[in-house]
Amino acid sequence: MEENTKLEATPPWYIDFFGQDYLRIYSPFLSPERTRQEVEGIISLLDLPKGSRILDLCCGEGRHAIPLARHGYQVTGQDLSALFLAHAQQEAETHQLAIRWLHQDMRTIPFHKEFDAIINMFSSFGYLETDEANQLVLQQIAQALKPGGLFIMETIYQPRVIRNFTPHGIIRYPDNLIVLEERKLDLLQSRNDIHISLILPDGQRREYRQSMRIYTLTELVQMLQRASLTLQAAYGDLDGGPLTLDSRLVLVCKKDLYDQ
Repeated sequence: MEENTKLEATPPWYIDFFGQDYLRIYSPFLSPERTRQEVEGIISLLDLPKGSRILDLCCGEGRHAIPLARHGYQVTGQDLSALFLAHAQQEAETHQLAIRWLHQDMRTIPFHKEFDAIINMFSSFGYLETDEANQLVLQQIAQALKPGGLFIMETIYQPRVIRNFTPHGIIRYPDNLIVLEERKLDLLQSRNDIHISLILPDGQRREYRQSMRIYTLTELVQMLQRASLTLQAAYGDLDGGPLTLDSRLVLVCKKDLYDQ
């Protein structure tokens, strides 16, 4: 019975989700201009001298890591997707940039007091199955930061998710790809669960699922404090705009100065 249970267990959604289909769904919304503005916002919020060490946690294809390196920072990119990291490495080599790439789950950041700053962009927090696992990520971030180092999180904001919730969505892309979303907002567990169906132009269909824990600002601040990360500011975007019920959420935090 135990062996059958193991065979039937499905992998976490984030194991299969971040692949070529993910890029096909989201890349059209991530224009070079949007990336440029986001990187400028990151640099402004961090206010660190060139040469500072930055970890882009859940770096994907290096959308932020590569421009940060071009601005003169020493950048490390960490991600669970080998495909994304391969794309990132190829792009970095094209621009002759020395970026360290690490294929690793976010629960393990194998550095100690290494970085002046860590960034976590585009709603890459809250993927894991339990609050304890998500708390571990923050503890790993604090461990990898130098005392006084900065952490920036850019993510979805719970009030906006609730206010704009609809149970279904459909997007038709210029190449005739159709993406269907069936959404369920679990208010008890504070999770946003989405079943995603891709209907390809040739009629093929592929299915994915996504499940994110959507924290309140209060919950996030408490979790950060438990990891010795003190909130410095909360914004609605990386430009430093105001946090509103309909904005995204950007948190700027500092690691406590005492030694860990």
